[in-house]
Amino acid sequence: MKKIINLFDFKQKVNYKNEILAGITVALALIPEAIAFSFVAELSPLTGLYAAFVVGLITAIFGGRPGQISGATGAVAVVIVALSITHGPEYVFATVVLAGAIQIFAGIFRLGKLMRLIPQPVIYGFVNGLAVIIFTSQLGQFQTESGDWLSGQALYVILGLVLLTMLIVWGLPKLTKVFPSSLAAILVVFGLTYFFGIDTRTVGDIASIEGGFPPFHIPTVPVDWETLQIIFPYALIMAGVGLIESLLTLNILDEITETRGNGNRECIAQGSANMLSGLFSGMGGCAMLGQSLINVSSGARARLSGITAALMLLVFIMFGADVISLVPMAALTGVMVMVAVGTFEWASLRTINKMPKSDVFVMVAVTAVTIVLHNLALAVLVGVIISALVFAWDNAKRIRARKHIDENGVKHYELYGPLFFGSVSTFQSKFDPQNDPKEVVLDFSESRVVDQSGIEALNKLTKRYLKAGKGIHLQHLSPDCKKLLDNADKIIDVNIIEDPNYKVMIDKVN
Repeated sequence: MKKIINLFDFKQKVNYKNEILAGITVALALIPEAIAFSFVAELSPLTGLYAAFVVGLITAIFGGRPGQISGATGAVAVVIVALSITHGPEYVFATVVLAGAIQIFAGIFRLGKLMRLIPQPVIYGFVNGLAVIIFTSQLGQFQTESGDWLSGQALYVILGLVLLTMLIVWGLPKLTKVFPSSLAAILVVFGLTYFFGIDTRTVGDIASIEGGFPPFHIPTVPVDWETLQIIFPYALIMAGVGLIESLLTLNILDEITETRGNGNRECIAQGSANMLSGLFSGMGGCAMLGQSLINVSSGARARLSGITAALMLLVFIMFGADVISLVPMAALTGVMVMVAVGTFEWASLRTINKMPKSDVFVMVAVTAVTIVLHNLALAVLVGVIISALVFAWDNAKRIRARKHIDENGVKHYELYGPLFFGSVSTFQSKFDPQNDPKEVVLDFSESRVVDQSGIEALNKLTKRYLKAGKGIHLQHLSPDCKKLLDNADKIIDVNIIEDPNYKVMIDKVN
């Protein structure tokens, strides 16, 4: 058994006690979340619980990040709720299967590396927004079914139990780390309410979790073009949302554990898990940052904790529903509040005055979109777009040209900075074809032609000099720039001067 676990891990020693206890803690925390997200998606509670089991088990065994927990999530529920209302659960199951296939293709084509394009301010905004969502989602426990806030004894009881849970989660690790503090807090509060007969809301008051093994079920939808037109947009969005949330969670856990996960492997595992989830009556899912942080903070570092969480969840569904229904929601609420506190990137607030204003804006924008829309994928996309525009704007101002005339009367323009769509206007303003000598050389030793706009700018500049009866030459082009110009030889015709004594940086590296 130990050899099998180490085979899937980072070859580190497995602490079986920590792994199993962390898995039990996570399983308890998964139950109310899965039920809540099922309601969001207008599906039965067992649909979310089955998804949490199947997705959690497959990704725990085959995923790219030991210790990462996956299950039914709010991000996925928000995507499929409209389809669930209009077409029913069968179309949801078909959508989940198709989304899984898309995620597998993303892993096969190694699209996990695209996570490198997500800047740190975007990750800060994502994490902070998610922390706020986790916290605000717990406020429902302080309300009645009609939406009114609790008052009197009912409020004092749940508030006291939540604070006790938080105190244990915070204080126990300072005394001992032998036992996971989150599980200890849940057991203590459970014992108090059970043996002293304290009247408070329990898991059973939300919904029944009693059920059997997830039934294998091929979605009963017409296999035709019309069905594909209906489910494909939902599947594509679901696949994107799931991968973004999963890969961001993977990166965050990488930083916490100081190990390195495999993004492409995670894509394939998530896709396989979702395909099986759709075939076993589940709503699909992705990685869950909150539960992953519970798992890691409980001392888990290997795959055994995730496997334990999934299997214990199944045990609860099949055999332990009566006991789990008695677990106070106050205990789970306290644990999740502490997760929200631990998730929030407090360092981002301490360093906000030292960050560039553009990074602060990106971080705040991502946080706001995450909180307002509860759409993590859209928030990340907005952040990446803003960051890209800021980067393009900053680089557009960096192109420079140092000028001198040599002993032969040839004028040299020594360029600095990238020539791309953002810097074209500044680039054109650097030259004076009317007053320049007959021969002009553009030195690209410190510059690069990046895109089609840069090529077109060179083409227009060439025409300006030819119209003035003068020649223009390019010098010290890197191999990638030469290839770019060779591909565009039908729209641009300039002379490239070869210098056998000049070696570009790319040549040195190769």
